[in-house]
Amino acid sequence: MQPILAITMGDPAGIGPEIVVKALTIKETYEKCRPMVTGDAKVMEWAAKQLGADVKINAIANVSEAKFEYGTIDVYDLNCIDMEQFEPGKVAPQCGNAAFVSIIKAIELAMAGEVDGTVTAPLNKEALNLAGHHFDGHTEIYAHFTGTKKYAMLLADEFLRVIHVSTHVSLREACDRVKKPRIIEVTELISDACKQFGIDNPRIGIAGLNPHASDGGLFGWEEEKEILPAVEELRARGFNVDGPVPPDTLFAKARCGKYDGCVAMYHDQGHIPFKVVGFNWNKETGKMDSAQGVNITLGLPIIRVSVDHGTAFDVAGQGIASPSAMLLSIDYATRMAKNK
Repeated sequence: MQPILAITMGDPAGIGPEIVVKALTIKETYEKCRPMVTGDAKVMEWAAKQLGADVKINAIANVSEAKFEYGTIDVYDLNCIDMEQFEPGKVAPQCGNAAFVSIIKAIELAMAGEVDGTVTAPLNKEALNLAGHHFDGHTEIYAHFTGTKKYAMLLADEFLRVIHVSTHVSLREACDRVKKPRIIEVTELISDACKQFGIDNPRIGIAGLNPHASDGGLFGWEEEKEILPAVEELRARGFNVDGPVPPDTLFAKARCGKYDGCVAMYHDQGHIPFKVVGFNWNKETGKMDSAQGVNITLGLPIIRVSVDHGTAFDVAGQGIASPSAMLLSIDYATRMAKNK
């Protein structure tokens, strides 16, 4: 049997419902998994109608009621949106709450073993907080409601996979967090994740912190004191790792196939090359043609994969959002569930 995936609708005022519908109108999606949306059936009906999609919405109250048939979108209906007050492209507390309860239901189903993995469409942090749910985003919600203390963000597209030693902290604090135990921890996480993707002996490149990986100590001491000792210990334990690799060459080498995964020392060191590769801006239309890439939270007791883009309120409701990242998210979640 193909794995069952719970796909959240995201903030309904954004492009989440649209990209979910688009992904679920592609037959190949149903050949790899059994998808089910958590959210509001009325919103999904509205999104399908906006797109002119030839699909039926099957509102359910239990996973056992899902049909998992191409041409029908199963929606675990939480009845969380007042359509008379609904307006696409606008920040609204009811939409922030709808995104939140959609996530919580997906987590509950995964923790109970009723679904094999979860995929999340984008939420809006302002709307989330206006609704009274004071979290920084998906990752923190998942960590809180699964009781997870140690976790990390992995960015992935078809060829480039990046994990971070630190993420949402100042650059000054990020430098202070470059410590041997944390480097080892995230390297273990990305190595295990690559195995879930079907890579038996993943090659991991570990970035330096400083320019040229400090050039033998000329530009800093973190490589010698923290990063290299972590690399040596990982090698002694049998991990296939290389580093510290100068950060200005690491990601180009990974993109060309030298590494199956990369360890970045801080947020922008990993995010900038990843988004340069995956985000495609159309200067003629002034809009993003596509945003390829997914965000995977590692360290959780359940599978969580998300698109690596936002709600795109500026194009919500226009039917032009690309589902490429959602399709890739479903593909990664499926592979992880099958190899779990």
